[in-house]
Amino acid sequence: MSSRGAASSSGGPQLGTSDSSKRISKKPKYSRFTQQELPACKPILTPGWVIATFVAVGIVFIPIGLASLFASQRVVEIVHRYDQECVPPIFSSDQLAYIQSSITNKTCTKNFTVPKRMKGPVYVYYQLDNFYQNHRRYVKSRSDTQLRSKAGELDISNCKPEATTGNNSPIVPCGLIAWSLFNDTYGFSMKNKVLNVSKKNIAWKSDQEHKFGSDVYPKNFQSGGLIGGAKLNASIPLSEQEDLIVWMRTAALPTFRKLYGKIETDLEANDEITVVIQNNYNTYSFGGRKRLVLSTTSWIGGKNDFLGIAYLTVGGFCMFLAIGFILLYVIKPRPLGDPAFLSWNRNPSGIMN
Repeated sequence: MSSRGAASSSGGPQLGTSDSSKRISKKPKYSRFTQQELPACKPILTPGWVIATFVAVGIVFIPIGLASLFASQRVVEIVHRYDQECVPPIFSSDQLAYIQSSITNKTCTKNFTVPKRMKGPVYVYYQLDNFYQNHRRYVKSRSDTQLRSKAGELDISNCKPEATTGNNSPIVPCGLIAWSLFNDTYGFSMKNKVLNVSKKNIAWKSDQEHKFGSDVYPKNFQSGGLIGGAKLNASIPLSEQEDLIVWMRTAALPTFRKLYGKIETDLEANDEITVVIQNNYNTYSFGGRKRLVLSTTSWIGGKNDFLGIAYLTVGGFCMFLAIGFILLYVIKPRPLGDPAFLSWNRNPSGIMN
């Protein structure tokens, strides 16, 4: 007895309840939230509610689908593929040699007939197929810091192999995206009169004002031995070179259109348009295709039937289900249970007996 008392008084290890008192319980503290006892909306899907919901969705979606489809059908669009037709017959078996040669004539003339009246502005697009602007290395091959400010001219870490010239001078704008700038050109005329194509306001204002600096000018661009695409005017800041700004907004899919310009005048039905194409851009090395597109717009944008068809499909399917449930409810009804016997009505707190 005396030895235990001495051990206790001398500060030795305590036995019994001292160890258990130091243990912390991992059991969560009780609350109505952790036990899911808070009041909640627990709707009962009666036939009336289900049928009414499907009918409401159908009534809303079907008119929207019809309006979208009608607006898309009103868009007048002329699409013409020219990459094959603009190759001379003697180069039909070696198209790559034709496009890479510096002495071959790249001029190509085509005539189009306007199918319906096209109210201005008529938007001119170029469409590329099988061109993967979403490739990871291609998308990263740019310098936003360099594009935004002259102070970032030397920020070219992500731009290889189009980062510097042979004497290590920085290229502005650097990277593969700018280097591969589209360089086909189109000239339009009708009844021996030139149709002017406006290049103003074809790029996003946010890009012009925030992504491309007004003090950044092209420097050493397309000056190497291998030219990728169009050249830039070294006396015009990047914020005003809208063709470049449009091209630098990379596309998510391998088939895409980019705005080339706008024809501000109206085009009447059966008008004959002559287009002089400079077929410079090399899509032959990777099996790409080039198309020229003239299009009007509507309140939903360009010609696109998918949105209207999608709304009509969903709305029609909901109406079909509503009619089916109505017939089933009328022909072979089932008695409904009394909601008062549901567990959450018998025990409002949610605790089962």
